[in-house]
Amino acid sequence: MMRPMPRVHAAPTTAAQRVADAGLYAAVKTRDARFDGRFFVGVTSTGIYCRPVCRVRTPLLRNCRFFGNAASAEHAGFRPCLRCRPELAPGLSFVDSSRTLAQAAARSLTQAVLEGQDLRLPELAARLGVTDRHLRRIFAAEHGVSPVDFVTTQRLLHAKQLLTDTELPVTQVALASGFASVRRFNAAFAERYRLSPSALRRERIGVSAATAPAAAGAMASTPPSATRRRVRSAAAASAHTPTVRLGYRPPYDVAGVLRFMARRALPGLEHVDEAQGLVACTMGWTHAGQRLHGWWAARFKPERHEVEVQVAESLLPVLGAVLQRLRHGLDLDADPALIDPVLATVPGPVVEGVRVPGAVCGFEAGVRVVLGQQVTVAAARTLTTRLALALGEPVVTPVPGLERLFPTAAAVARADAEVIGKLGIVRQRVRALQALATEVAAGRLRLEATASLQDTLARLRALPGFGEWTVQLIALRALGWPDAFPATDIGVLDALAPLFGGRDAKAAESASQAWRPWRGYAVMKLWRSLEKVA
Repeated sequence: MMRPMPRVHAAPTTAAQRVADAGLYAAVKTRDARFDGRFFVGVTSTGIYCRPVCRVRTPLLRNCRFFGNAASAEHAGFRPCLRCRPELAPGLSFVDSSRTLAQAAARSLTQAVLEGQDLRLPELAARLGVTDRHLRRIFAAEHGVSPVDFVTTQRLLHAKQLLTDTELPVTQVALASGFASVRRFNAAFAERYRLSPSALRRERIGVSAATAPAAAGAMASTPPSATRRRVRSAAAASAHTPTVRLGYRPPYDVAGVLRFMARRALPGLEHVDEAQGLVACTMGWTHAGQRLHGWWAARFKPERHEVEVQVAESLLPVLGAVLQRLRHGLDLDADPALIDPVLATVPGPVVEGVRVPGAVCGFEAGVRVVLGQQVTVAAARTLTTRLALALGEPVVTPVPGLERLFPTAAAVARADAEVIGKLGIVRQRVRALQALATEVAAGRLRLEATASLQDTLARLRALPGFGEWTVQLIALRALGWPDAFPATDIGVLDALAPLFGGRDAKAAESASQAWRPWRGYAVMKLWRSLEKVA
């Protein structure tokens, strides 16, 4: 049976559109990684769409059609490239103060797909405070496709990554991608990509061998002797775990992010090797009523503008959700082209590609912030470690030294307050911790990037022991709000003190208005300016 020809997007007809396309084409010719994920290019002669960084021969401009997202390219009839793999492209970062409802809806729909949830449009519209009819209208105007088409694209791209990077059976891939049956999955895959899931899995072998480095694992290269045994053990024990790749836009301050994480790493739960660009951490996840125990490891690959990630086999049922949390935790979707010009006006040495290390677990980020009230980073790390070792569940990992999960919100909420107090945590902090844990465990408080910002901030401010410093830092690290600014933070005030002749929170708040909407990144740069790097 002859395969149908792709529905090709019409060629640009206006002079302005031709000029705009010529500018995008320049980025394609130079394979400029700064534009990765900001647009996709469909090639009419092949019916395939690519990332602007694709290493294949550059197509002619007259054969190129440009799209703002993968869903639009697929709606026009193009299928994803097997070499550059559009599912690896970084996403777009949104600023809450100017975020449209359509952008917020896209984030929520993407997360629902990756977490295996079936988020109905009326439910999403109610969460955003609009009617579903209005949401459909503004979504199509913003993204060029309907919410249904957008979700289908996200599901298929997620399935494509699972088929390429894991050995999960096709049946499990279909279910993990949100399809109700294998039949529907196969039909959707064949309609969009004009090949079957099993055919894609066969084709990946030849493509990977020709274009990609061996997937030896995020922890498989040979490091210096100081960590060689740790890494060799992990690589051997994790031979059956998949290695997946996550892209980001350069520049990326890898050294700054690793130093930030290393200073706060919890013994028994986290390992950071700055020299090797490696981060490893234990992870617990509740899925389908069961508690999954596992770990993940991420290694930066700056030469490819990627992060290679290994995830424990036990977490494969929630792989998409884990990867989405890692994108947030490592701030891989940030756009330095928008942020760096603003940070140039922030006091301190020039640093390109500043990132805000977020949280893979929002509750854990909240606990860290509460225990960091009025103490040093080292003291907060000590208290958090004690809490984790006392209330966290044990876990077996291939990484020596990683043996404990961070405690769940339910475990902290039901713990005896006196037991927590004996860890050296003062009564006021214990009360704040358990109030936070109770709200999270009950589902009344969602500490994640897709949660309603204003509603979440209001709920946090209502908790005992939660001042504005605590609320702003949780908004920064757990909610991913790029404009969060803790004006009373000692580090921020010390970094700005030379400007004001001393610590002045009001002056800091006033000065920060010039850094909107990226004040959270300004905080990271100010903290970094205080570091004494050998």
